[in-house]
Amino acid sequence: MTFSEWSWTELGYPILTLLQLLPLVAATLMLLLRDAKATIPAALGAAALELGLSFRLYLAYDAEASALQFAEHLALPGPFDYHVAVDGVSIVFILLTALLTLLVLVYGPLRDMVPAWRLSAAVLAIEATLMAAFATLNLMWFVLFSALELGLVGYLLWYWATSPEKDLTLARFYQFMGTGVLLLLLGTLLVGWNHSQVTAGRWSFDLVDLARVPVVPGLSSSVFFLLFYGLAIRTPLFPLHGWLPLVAEHGHIAVAPTLLLGLKVGVYGLLRFVFPLVPEAVERWHGYVVAFAVVGIFYAALLAMVQVNLRRLLAYAVVSHTSLLILGLFSLDAHAFEGSVILSLTFGLALATLAFMTGLIYRRTGTTLLSKMGGLFDHIPFIGLAFFVAGLSIIGMPGTPGFDGAHLVLEASIQRFGTLLTIAAALGNVVAAGFLLWAFQRAFLAPRSGPPPRAPIERITVSEVMVAGLVVAVLLGTGFYTEPWLRLIETPLSNLGALFAAQ
Repeated sequence: MTFSEWSWTELGYPILTLLQLLPLVAATLMLLLRDAKATIPAALGAAALELGLSFRLYLAYDAEASALQFAEHLALPGPFDYHVAVDGVSIVFILLTALLTLLVLVYGPLRDMVPAWRLSAAVLAIEATLMAAFATLNLMWFVLFSALELGLVGYLLWYWATSPEKDLTLARFYQFMGTGVLLLLLGTLLVGWNHSQVTAGRWSFDLVDLARVPVVPGLSSSVFFLLFYGLAIRTPLFPLHGWLPLVAEHGHIAVAPTLLLGLKVGVYGLLRFVFPLVPEAVERWHGYVVAFAVVGIFYAALLAMVQVNLRRLLAYAVVSHTSLLILGLFSLDAHAFEGSVILSLTFGLALATLAFMTGLIYRRTGTTLLSKMGGLFDHIPFIGLAFFVAGLSIIGMPGTPGFDGAHLVLEASIQRFGTLLTIAAALGNVVAAGFLLWAFQRAFLAPRSGPPPRAPIERITVSEVMVAGLVVAVLLGTGFYTEPWLRLIETPLSNLGALFAAQ
Protein backbone atom coordinates (compact mmCIF):
# COMPACT_ATOMS: atom_id res chain seq x y z
CA MET A 1 0.00 0.00 0.00
CA THR A 2 1.45 3.37 -1.03
CA PHE A 3 0.67 6.82 0.31
CA SER A 4 0.65 10.20 -1.37
CA GLU A 5 0.42 13.50 0.47
CA TRP A 6 -0.70 17.08 0.19
CA SER A 7 1.27 19.78 1.98
CA TRP A 8 -0.21 21.88 4.78
CA THR A 9 0.40 24.92 2.57
CA GLU A 10 -2.88 24.07 0.83
CA LEU A 11 -4.61 25.51 3.91
CA GLY A 12 -2.08 28.26 4.58
CA TYR A 13 -1.01 27.34 8.10
CA PRO A 14 0.08 24.16 9.93
CA ILE A 15 -3.28 23.20 11.38
CA LEU A 16 -2.17 19.80 12.67
CA THR A 17 0.66 21.31 14.69
CA LEU A 18 -1.77 23.88 16.09
CA LEU A 19 -4.17 21.11 17.12
CA GLN A 20 -1.37 19.49 19.12
CA LEU A 21 0.12 22.66 20.61
CA LEU A 22 -3.06 24.50 21.60
CA PRO A 23 -4.16 22.11 24.38
CA LEU A 24 -0.55 21.68 25.51
CA VAL A 25 -0.08 25.43 25.90
CA ALA A 26 -3.46 25.68 27.64
CA ALA A 27 -2.50 22.89 30.06
CA THR A 28 0.72 24.75 30.92
CA LEU A 29 -1.30 27.89 31.63
CA MET A 30 -3.59 25.91 33.94
CA LEU A 31 -0.59 24.78 35.96
CA LEU A 32 0.69 28.36 36.18
CA LEU A 33 -2.65 30.00 37.01
CA ARG A 34 -3.90 27.64 39.71
CA ASP A 35 -6.91 29.89 40.10
CA ALA A 36 -10.36 28.30 39.86
CA LYS A 37 -12.09 31.50 38.74
CA ALA A 38 -9.69 31.97 35.85
CA THR A 39 -8.97 28.31 35.17
CA ILE A 40 -12.44 27.08 34.26
CA PRO A 41 -13.32 29.72 31.62
CA ALA A 42 -9.79 29.56 30.21
CA ALA A 43 -9.91 25.77 29.92
CA LEU A 44 -13.37 25.82 28.37
CA GLY A 45 -12.26 28.52 25.94
CA ALA A 46 -9.22 26.50 24.89
CA ALA A 47 -11.31 23.34 24.43
CA ALA A 48 -13.95 25.24 22.42
CA LEU A 49 -11.23 26.75 20.22
CA GLU A 50 -9.76 23.28 19.70
CA LEU A 51 -13.16 21.97 18.64
CA GLY A 52 -13.54 24.88 16.21
CA LEU A 53 -10.10 24.21 14.77
CA SER A 54 -10.97 20.51 14.37
CA PHE A 55 -14.16 21.45 12.54
CA ARG A 56 -12.14 23.78 10.29
CA LEU A 57 -9.96 20.79 9.41
CA TYR A 58 -13.08 18.78 8.57
CA LEU A 59 -14.44 21.53 6.31
CA ALA A 60 -11.13 21.92 4.47
CA TYR A 61 -10.64 18.19 3.90
CA ASP A 62 -11.26 16.89 0.37
CA ALA A 63 -13.15 13.62 0.86
CA GLU A 64 -12.80 12.66 -2.81
CA ALA A 65 -9.00 12.66 -2.80
CA SER A 66 -7.11 9.51 -1.88
CA ALA A 67 -4.01 11.32 -0.60
CA LEU A 68 -3.17 12.04 3.02
CA GLN A 69 -3.76 15.75 3.46
CA PHE A 70 -2.29 18.72 5.38
CA ALA A 71 1.05 16.92 5.68
CA GLU A 72 3.78 18.53 7.78
CA HIS A 73 7.32 17.23 7.96
CA LEU A 74 10.30 18.23 10.08
CA ALA A 75 13.57 16.28 10.00
CA LEU A 76 14.66 15.25 13.49
CA PRO A 77 17.71 13.23 14.59
CA GLY A 78 17.59 9.52 13.91
CA PRO A 79 14.34 7.79 12.93
CA PHE A 80 12.14 10.20 14.92
CA ASP A 81 11.09 12.51 12.10
CA TYR A 82 8.10 14.72 12.81
CA HIS A 83 5.66 13.69 10.11
CA VAL A 84 1.93 14.29 10.42
CA ALA A 85 -0.96 14.08 7.97
CA VAL A 86 -4.61 13.04 8.07
CA ASP A 87 -7.27 11.28 6.10
CA GLY A 88 -11.01 11.00 6.76
CA VAL A 89 -10.55 8.35 9.46
CA SER A 90 -8.11 10.56 11.35
CA ILE A 91 -10.53 13.48 11.18
CA VAL A 92 -13.36 11.42 12.72
CA PHE A 93 -11.18 10.60 15.72
CA ILE A 94 -9.85 14.17 15.97
CA LEU A 95 -13.38 15.61 16.01
CA LEU A 96 -14.48 13.08 18.62
CA THR A 97 -11.45 13.90 20.78
CA ALA A 98 -12.17 17.62 20.68
CA LEU A 99 -15.87 17.15 21.48
CA LEU A 100 -15.35 14.73 24.36
CA THR A 101 -12.63 16.93 25.86
CA LEU A 102 -14.99 19.90 25.92
CA LEU A 103 -17.73 17.79 27.51
CA VAL A 104 -15.33 16.45 30.15
CA LEU A 105 -14.28 19.98 31.08
CA VAL A 106 -17.91 21.05 31.40
CA TYR A 107 -18.75 17.97 33.46
CA GLY A 108 -15.62 17.71 35.61
CA PRO A 109 -15.54 20.93 37.67
CA LEU A 110 -19.31 20.91 38.32
CA ARG A 111 -18.90 19.91 41.92
CA ASP A 112 -16.57 17.19 43.11
CA MET A 113 -13.45 17.21 40.90
CA VAL A 114 -11.29 19.81 42.61
CA PRO A 115 -8.93 21.51 42.24
CA ALA A 116 -10.23 22.56 38.84
CA TRP A 117 -6.84 23.74 37.62
CA ARG A 118 -5.32 20.31 38.16
CA LEU A 119 -8.15 18.54 36.38
CA SER A 120 -8.13 20.99 33.47
CA ALA A 121 -4.38 20.67 33.01
CA ALA A 122 -4.53 16.87 33.02
CA VAL A 123 -7.47 16.72 30.58
CA LEU A 124 -5.94 19.22 28.16
CA ALA A 125 -2.59 17.39 28.28
CA ILE A 126 -4.39 14.14 27.44
CA GLU A 127 -6.11 15.91 24.54
CA ALA A 128 -2.72 17.02 23.21
CA THR A 129 -1.35 13.46 23.29
CA LEU A 130 -4.46 12.11 21.56
CA MET A 131 -4.32 14.74 18.83
CA ALA A 132 -0.67 13.87 18.27
CA ALA A 133 -1.42 10.13 18.14
CA PHE A 134 -4.21 10.61 15.59
CA ALA A 135 -2.11 12.90 13.40
CA THR A 136 1.32 11.25 13.40
CA LEU A 137 2.53 8.97 10.64
CA ASN A 138 5.49 7.81 12.72
CA LEU A 139 4.76 4.50 14.43
CA MET A 140 7.30 5.13 17.21
CA TRP A 141 5.76 8.50 18.02
CA PHE A 142 2.33 6.86 18.04
CA VAL A 143 3.56 4.37 20.66
CA LEU A 144 5.20 7.08 22.78
CA PHE A 145 2.15 9.34 22.66
CA SER A 146 -0.07 6.40 23.60
CA ALA A 147 2.17 5.62 26.58
CA LEU A 148 2.10 9.25 27.74
CA GLU A 149 -1.68 9.38 27.41
CA LEU A 150 -2.08 6.21 29.48
CA GLY A 151 0.16 7.63 32.17
CA LEU A 152 -1.98 10.77 32.40
CA VAL A 153 -5.23 8.77 32.43
CA GLY A 154 -3.79 6.66 35.24
CA TYR A 155 -3.21 9.88 37.18
CA LEU A 156 -6.88 10.80 36.72
CA LEU A 157 -7.93 7.34 37.89
CA TRP A 158 -5.82 7.66 41.03
CA TYR A 159 -6.27 11.30 42.03
CA TRP A 160 -10.05 11.43 41.62
CA ALA A 161 -10.87 7.82 42.45
CA THR A 162 -14.16 7.20 44.28
CA SER A 163 -13.02 4.06 46.13
CA PRO A 164 -10.39 3.25 48.79
CA GLU A 165 -9.15 0.50 46.45
CA LYS A 166 -7.53 3.07 44.18
CA ASP A 167 -3.96 1.83 44.76
CA LEU A 168 -4.85 -1.70 43.70
CA THR A 169 -6.78 -0.31 40.75
CA LEU A 170 -3.88 1.83 39.59
CA ALA A 171 -1.43 -1.07 39.96
CA ARG A 172 -3.64 -3.36 37.85
CA PHE A 173 -4.16 -0.63 35.27
CA TYR A 174 -0.44 0.01 34.84
CA GLN A 175 0.36 -3.72 34.79
CA PHE A 176 -1.94 -4.28 31.82
CA MET A 177 -1.18 -1.03 30.02
CA GLY A 178 2.54 -1.33 30.61
CA THR A 179 2.45 -4.78 29.03
CA GLY A 180 0.51 -3.39 26.09
CA VAL A 181 2.97 -0.54 25.54
CA LEU A 182 5.91 -2.95 25.80
CA LEU A 183 4.38 -5.20 23.14
CA LEU A 184 3.76 -2.19 20.90
CA LEU A 185 7.33 -1.02 21.37
CA LEU A 186 8.77 -4.44 20.54
CA GLY A 187 6.62 -4.70 17.41
CA THR A 188 7.64 -1.19 16.37
CA LEU A 189 11.34 -1.95 16.82
CA LEU A 190 10.91 -5.14 14.80
CA VAL A 191 9.33 -3.18 11.95
CA GLY A 192 12.12 -0.61 12.08
CA TRP A 193 14.75 -3.35 12.09
CA ASN A 194 13.11 -4.98 9.08
CA HIS A 195 13.33 -1.65 7.26
CA SER A 196 17.01 -1.30 8.15
CA GLN A 197 17.79 -4.78 6.82
CA VAL A 198 16.28 -3.99 3.44
CA THR A 199 17.64 -0.43 3.13
CA ALA A 200 21.27 -1.01 4.10
CA GLY A 201 21.00 -0.01 7.74
CA ARG A 202 18.59 2.97 7.57
CA TRP A 203 16.10 2.76 10.40
CA SER A 204 12.69 4.36 9.94
CA PHE A 205 9.35 4.22 11.69
CA ASP A 206 7.58 6.48 9.20
CA LEU A 207 4.48 4.85 7.73
CA VAL A 208 5.27 6.13 4.24
CA ASP A 209 8.74 4.56 4.35
CA LEU A 210 7.59 1.35 6.03
CA ALA A 211 4.83 0.79 3.47
CA ARG A 212 7.45 0.77 0.69
CA VAL A 213 9.41 -2.04 2.37
CA PRO A 214 7.26 -5.13 2.98
CA VAL A 215 7.89 -7.04 6.19
CA VAL A 216 9.64 -10.29 5.33
CA PRO A 217 7.39 -13.39 5.66
CA GLY A 218 9.33 -14.78 8.60
CA LEU A 219 8.68 -11.64 10.66
CA SER A 220 5.18 -10.62 9.60
CA SER A 221 3.32 -12.85 12.05
CA SER A 222 5.55 -11.74 14.94
CA VAL A 223 4.99 -8.08 14.07
CA PHE A 224 1.25 -8.64 13.80
CA PHE A 225 0.89 -10.37 17.16
CA LEU A 226 3.06 -7.85 19.01
CA LEU A 227 1.20 -4.86 17.61
CA PHE A 228 -2.22 -6.47 17.75
CA TYR A 229 -1.98 -7.66 21.36
CA GLY A 230 -0.52 -4.33 22.41
CA LEU A 231 -3.53 -2.53 20.93
CA ALA A 232 -6.10 -5.17 21.96
CA ILE A 233 -5.30 -4.74 25.67
CA ARG A 234 -6.38 -1.11 25.66
CA THR A 235 -9.29 -1.54 23.22
CA PRO A 236 -10.17 -3.81 25.26
CA LEU A 237 -10.78 -7.15 23.56
CA PHE A 238 -11.69 -10.43 25.31
CA PRO A 239 -9.74 -12.09 26.94
CA LEU A 240 -7.36 -9.13 27.50
CA HIS A 241 -9.89 -7.01 29.37
CA GLY A 242 -9.11 -8.06 32.96
CA TRP A 243 -8.14 -4.54 34.03
CA LEU A 244 -11.41 -2.90 33.00
CA PRO A 245 -14.00 -4.11 35.56
CA LEU A 246 -11.68 -3.19 38.44
CA VAL A 247 -10.89 0.23 36.98
CA ALA A 248 -14.56 0.88 36.25
CA GLU A 249 -15.63 0.03 39.79
CA HIS A 250 -12.87 1.72 41.77
CA GLY A 251 -11.50 4.49 39.53
CA HIS A 252 -13.25 7.70 38.64
CA ILE A 253 -16.74 7.23 37.27
CA ALA A 254 -16.87 9.44 34.18
CA VAL A 255 -13.83 11.51 33.23
CA ALA A 256 -11.11 8.85 32.99
CA PRO A 257 -13.36 6.22 31.31
CA THR A 258 -14.50 8.78 28.73
CA LEU A 259 -10.95 9.70 27.74
CA LEU A 260 -9.70 6.10 27.95
CA LEU A 261 -12.57 4.14 26.38
CA GLY A 262 -14.57 6.75 24.48
CA LEU A 263 -11.71 7.17 22.02
CA LYS A 264 -10.75 3.87 20.38
CA VAL A 265 -7.02 4.44 19.98
CA GLY A 266 -6.55 0.70 19.53
CA VAL A 267 -8.97 0.58 16.61
CA TYR A 268 -7.28 3.57 15.02
CA GLY A 269 -3.86 1.96 15.44
CA LEU A 270 -5.02 -1.19 13.69
CA LEU A 271 -6.41 0.74 10.72
CA ARG A 272 -3.57 3.24 10.43
CA PHE A 273 -0.52 1.02 11.03
CA VAL A 274 -1.14 -2.71 11.48
CA PHE A 275 -3.38 -3.48 8.50
CA PRO A 276 -1.30 -1.54 5.91
CA LEU A 277 2.06 -2.87 7.18
CA VAL A 278 1.38 -6.61 7.58
CA PRO A 279 -1.69 -7.42 5.43
CA GLU A 280 -0.55 -10.99 4.79
CA ALA A 281 -0.35 -11.75 8.51
CA VAL A 282 -3.72 -10.07 9.12
CA GLU A 283 -5.22 -12.26 6.39
CA ARG A 284 -3.56 -15.35 7.85
CA TRP A 285 -4.72 -14.87 11.44
CA HIS A 286 -7.98 -12.93 11.17
CA GLY A 287 -10.12 -16.04 11.70
CA TYR A 288 -8.65 -16.60 15.17
CA VAL A 289 -9.27 -13.00 16.15
CA VAL A 290 -12.88 -13.23 14.98
CA ALA A 291 -13.40 -16.40 17.04
CA PHE A 292 -12.28 -14.56 20.20
CA ALA A 293 -14.47 -11.59 19.26
CA VAL A 294 -17.63 -13.71 18.92
CA VAL A 295 -16.95 -15.46 22.20
CA GLY A 296 -16.34 -12.08 23.79
CA ILE A 297 -19.71 -10.74 22.67
CA PHE A 298 -21.55 -13.45 24.62
CA TYR A 299 -19.11 -13.75 27.50
CA ALA A 300 -19.23 -10.07 28.39
CA ALA A 301 -22.96 -9.73 27.73
CA LEU A 302 -23.81 -12.63 30.04
CA LEU A 303 -21.51 -11.31 32.77
CA ALA A 304 -23.12 -7.90 32.43
CA MET A 305 -26.52 -9.47 33.11
CA VAL A 306 -25.45 -10.59 36.60
CA GLN A 307 -23.75 -7.40 37.74
CA VAL A 308 -25.17 -5.52 40.71
CA ASN A 309 -23.00 -2.43 40.18
CA LEU A 310 -23.86 -0.13 37.29
CA ARG A 311 -20.20 0.75 36.77
CA ARG A 312 -19.14 -2.88 36.31
CA LEU A 313 -22.13 -3.49 34.07
CA LEU A 314 -21.00 -0.69 31.76
CA ALA A 315 -17.47 -2.11 31.77
CA TYR A 316 -18.71 -5.44 30.42
CA ALA A 317 -20.89 -3.56 27.94
CA VAL A 318 -17.69 -2.02 26.55
CA VAL A 319 -16.08 -5.45 26.14
CA SER A 320 -19.16 -6.92 24.47
CA HIS A 321 -19.62 -4.15 21.95
CA THR A 322 -15.91 -3.79 21.27
CA SER A 323 -16.00 -7.42 20.15
CA LEU A 324 -18.62 -6.52 17.54
CA LEU A 325 -16.39 -3.70 16.35
CA ILE A 326 -13.40 -6.07 16.06
CA LEU A 327 -15.59 -8.49 14.08
CA GLY A 328 -16.09 -5.71 11.55
CA LEU A 329 -12.42 -4.85 11.31
CA PHE A 330 -11.33 -8.44 10.74
CA SER A 331 -13.98 -9.06 8.11
CA LEU A 332 -11.33 -7.31 5.97
CA ASP A 333 -13.91 -5.57 3.82
CA ALA A 334 -14.06 -1.87 2.97
CA HIS A 335 -17.71 -1.54 4.03
CA ALA A 336 -16.99 -3.39 7.26
CA PHE A 337 -14.13 -0.97 7.94
CA GLU A 338 -16.58 1.89 7.47
CA GLY A 339 -19.03 0.22 9.84
CA SER A 340 -16.33 -0.25 12.47
CA VAL A 341 -15.29 3.41 12.32
CA ILE A 342 -18.93 4.50 12.62
CA LEU A 343 -19.32 2.14 15.58
CA SER A 344 -16.19 3.65 17.13
CA LEU A 345 -17.79 7.08 16.82
CA THR A 346 -21.08 5.76 18.20
CA PHE A 347 -19.55 3.89 21.12
CA GLY A 348 -17.40 6.89 21.99
CA LEU A 349 -20.38 9.23 22.20
CA ALA A 350 -22.71 6.69 23.80
CA LEU A 351 -20.17 5.49 26.36
CA ALA A 352 -19.40 9.09 27.30
CA THR A 353 -23.12 9.70 27.78
CA LEU A 354 -23.57 6.59 29.95
CA ALA A 355 -20.50 7.47 32.01
CA PHE A 356 -21.60 11.07 32.52
CA MET A 357 -25.13 10.04 33.49
CA THR A 358 -23.78 7.40 35.89
CA GLY A 359 -21.60 10.07 37.45
CA LEU A 360 -24.58 12.42 37.84
CA ILE A 361 -26.56 9.62 39.49
CA TYR A 362 -23.67 8.98 41.89
CA ARG A 363 -23.54 12.67 42.81
CA ARG A 364 -27.16 12.52 43.87
CA THR A 365 -27.40 9.08 45.47
CA GLY A 366 -23.84 8.32 46.61
CA THR A 367 -24.04 4.85 45.06
CA THR A 368 -23.96 2.96 41.77
CA LEU A 369 -25.46 -0.24 43.20
CA LEU A 370 -28.59 -1.09 41.24
CA SER A 371 -30.24 -2.49 44.36
CA LYS A 372 -30.14 0.98 45.95
CA MET A 373 -31.59 2.76 42.95
CA GLY A 374 -35.07 2.80 41.50
CA GLY A 375 -37.64 5.43 40.69
CA LEU A 376 -35.02 7.94 39.55
CA PHE A 377 -37.00 8.90 36.48
CA ASP A 378 -39.47 10.72 38.71
CA HIS A 379 -36.68 12.95 40.02
CA ILE A 380 -34.16 13.28 37.16
CA PRO A 381 -36.05 12.41 33.95
CA PHE A 382 -33.61 14.19 31.64
CA ILE A 383 -30.70 12.09 32.93
CA GLY A 384 -32.84 8.99 32.44
CA LEU A 385 -33.71 10.01 28.88
CA ALA A 386 -30.05 10.61 28.01
CA PHE A 387 -29.10 7.22 29.50
CA PHE A 388 -31.84 5.54 27.47
CA VAL A 389 -30.83 7.17 24.17
CA ALA A 390 -27.18 6.23 24.75
CA GLY A 391 -28.15 2.62 25.46
CA LEU A 392 -30.20 2.46 22.26
CA SER A 393 -27.24 3.91 20.34
CA ILE A 394 -24.90 1.18 21.60
CA ILE A 395 -27.25 -1.61 20.58
CA GLY A 396 -27.76 -0.02 17.14
CA MET A 397 -31.39 1.06 17.11
CA PRO A 398 -32.62 2.88 13.96
CA GLY A 399 -32.14 6.61 14.24
CA THR A 400 -28.77 6.23 15.91
CA PRO A 401 -25.39 5.97 14.13
CA GLY A 402 -24.92 2.51 15.59
CA PHE A 403 -27.67 1.20 13.29
CA ASP A 404 -25.77 1.95 10.07
CA GLY A 405 -22.47 0.83 11.59
CA ALA A 406 -23.83 -2.51 12.82
CA HIS A 407 -25.62 -3.07 9.50
CA LEU A 408 -22.38 -2.65 7.53
CA VAL A 409 -20.47 -4.91 9.91
CA LEU A 410 -23.02 -7.73 9.88
CA GLU A 411 -23.48 -7.56 6.09
CA ALA A 412 -19.73 -7.93 5.56
CA SER A 413 -19.61 -10.72 8.16
CA ILE A 414 -22.19 -12.72 6.22
CA GLN A 415 -20.11 -12.45 3.06
CA ARG A 416 -16.83 -13.33 4.79
CA PHE A 417 -17.81 -15.85 7.48
CA GLY A 418 -21.28 -17.06 6.54
CA THR A 419 -24.70 -16.86 8.13
CA LEU A 420 -24.17 -18.95 11.26
CA LEU A 421 -21.41 -16.86 12.80
CA THR A 422 -23.17 -13.63 11.86
CA ILE A 423 -26.42 -14.78 13.48
CA ALA A 424 -24.44 -15.63 16.61
CA ALA A 425 -22.96 -12.11 16.68
CA ALA A 426 -26.41 -10.58 16.12
CA LEU A 427 -27.86 -12.65 18.96
CA GLY A 428 -25.08 -11.35 21.17
CA ASN A 429 -26.23 -7.84 20.32
CA VAL A 430 -29.75 -8.84 21.39
CA VAL A 431 -28.37 -9.97 24.76
CA ALA A 432 -26.59 -6.62 24.99
CA ALA A 433 -29.88 -4.87 24.40
CA GLY A 434 -31.35 -6.90 27.23
CA PHE A 435 -28.78 -5.95 29.86
CA LEU A 436 -28.74 -2.25 28.97
CA LEU A 437 -32.52 -1.97 29.02
CA TRP A 438 -32.58 -4.00 32.24
CA ALA A 439 -30.14 -1.56 33.83
CA PHE A 440 -32.28 1.38 32.71
CA GLN A 441 -35.40 -0.25 34.10
CA ARG A 442 -33.75 -1.07 37.45
CA ALA A 443 -32.27 2.40 37.93
CA PHE A 444 -35.01 4.66 36.61
CA LEU A 445 -38.37 2.89 36.31
CA ALA A 446 -38.56 0.17 38.95
CA PRO A 447 -39.86 1.20 42.38
CA ARG A 448 -37.17 1.76 44.98
CA SER A 449 -36.76 -1.38 47.10
CA GLY A 450 -34.56 -0.03 49.87
CA PRO A 451 -35.10 2.75 52.39
CA PRO A 452 -35.82 6.23 51.02
CA PRO A 453 -32.85 8.53 50.44
CA ARG A 454 -31.73 10.62 53.40
CA ALA A 455 -32.07 13.85 51.43
CA PRO A 456 -34.22 14.83 48.46
CA ILE A 457 -32.64 14.01 45.10
CA GLU A 458 -31.45 17.22 43.45
CA ARG A 459 -32.89 18.29 40.15
CA ILE A 460 -30.59 18.52 37.16
CA THR A 461 -28.65 21.77 36.81
CA VAL A 462 -28.20 23.95 33.73
CA SER A 463 -24.60 22.76 33.21
CA GLU A 464 -25.69 19.14 33.46
CA VAL A 465 -28.49 19.76 30.96
CA MET A 466 -25.84 21.13 28.59
CA VAL A 467 -23.70 18.00 28.90
CA ALA A 468 -26.59 15.56 28.52
CA GLY A 469 -28.36 17.55 25.83
CA LEU A 470 -25.31 18.03 23.67
CA VAL A 471 -24.30 14.37 23.56
CA VAL A 472 -27.88 13.28 22.87
CA ALA A 473 -28.18 15.87 20.08
CA VAL A 474 -24.92 14.69 18.49
CA LEU A 475 -25.95 11.03 18.76
CA LEU A 476 -29.33 11.63 17.13
CA GLY A 477 -27.89 14.06 14.59
CA THR A 478 -25.22 11.64 13.40
CA GLY A 479 -27.80 8.84 13.48
CA PHE A 480 -30.21 10.55 11.12
CA TYR A 481 -27.41 12.05 8.99
CA THR A 482 -24.78 9.34 8.79
CA GLU A 483 -24.07 9.89 5.10
CA PRO A 484 -21.58 12.80 5.57
CA TRP A 485 -19.49 10.67 7.90
CA LEU A 486 -19.58 7.68 5.57
CA ARG A 487 -18.51 9.94 2.71
CA LEU A 488 -15.67 11.28 4.85
CA ILE A 489 -14.14 7.85 5.47
CA GLU A 490 -15.13 6.06 2.24
CA THR A 491 -12.04 6.76 0.11
CA PRO A 492 -9.25 5.82 2.57
CA LEU A 493 -11.10 2.72 3.74
CA SER A 494 -11.87 1.67 0.17
CA ASN A 495 -8.14 1.82 -0.55
CA LEU A 496 -7.46 -0.28 2.55
CA GLY A 497 -10.17 -2.76 1.58
CA ALA A 498 -8.65 -3.11 -1.89
CA LEU A 499 -5.39 -4.15 -0.26
CA PHE A 500 -7.10 -7.25 1.21
CA ALA A 501 -9.21 -7.92 -1.86
CA ALA A 502 -5.92 -8.36 -3.71
CA GLN A 503 -4.53 -10.89 -1.19
